[in-house]
Amino acid sequence: MSMTFPYQAIIFDLDGTLIDSSPSILQCFGAVLAEVGLQPLVPLTDTLIGPPLRQTLINLTGTTNNDLLDQLVDRFKARYDTAGYRETKAYAGVDSLLARLAESGIPVAIATNKRRIPTLKIIEYFGWQRFFSLVGTLDTPTPPHANKAALIKSQLAELGVNSGSSLYVGDKLEDGEAALSNDMPFCAAAWGYGQWEKRTMPSDWHYAESTFELAKFF
Repeated sequence: MSMTFPYQAIIFDLDGTLIDSSPSILQCFGAVLAEVGLQPLVPLTDTLIGPPLRQTLINLTGTTNNDLLDQLVDRFKARYDTAGYRETKAYAGVDSLLARLAESGIPVAIATNKRRIPTLKIIEYFGWQRFFSLVGTLDTPTPPHANKAALIKSQLAELGVNSGSSLYVGDKLEDGEAALSNDMPFCAAAWGYGQWEKRTMPSDWHYAESTFELAKFF
């Protein structure tokens, strides 16, 4: 590891940070609801991207019927995990950013709410396997992680790095809060799905308008 590199490890969120998955996910949600004759209660916009699948379906339908939710989850998985994920786009500059971090020799990881199966398929689709020391998803262990903060905590321990000397990069406020709960520096990925106002952010949080701006941190 380079002695001048400012962090011991970098952990990234996935959706809205490394990849633009919104069009493919929203198309799948719309198709699945149409198949069972339901109309979404809220607009199908990228503000829906982020929470776990089942919670998003609850937000879209308002239902707490577990049988219906199970059906919707299964239909979504069948559509997204076989073909839908292939419509995902990588944000401009991500490939070069990950390659640069790989050259530094420090561990790079992913901590995402996304399910493990499509996460691994997307990483393979882009040929990014070599870039990540760890790929963490909420559903990885049994029982699952309670939230993203718990997932990040487990990754920091597995990597054997100090939280205060590592960085989490994400596009939503929950990402910043997950980093904060681990006493970990955070950078807001302003190109993603979150709504950011720099004046209301904690003063010690970083902010980047693009992956190219983020690369300057390293």
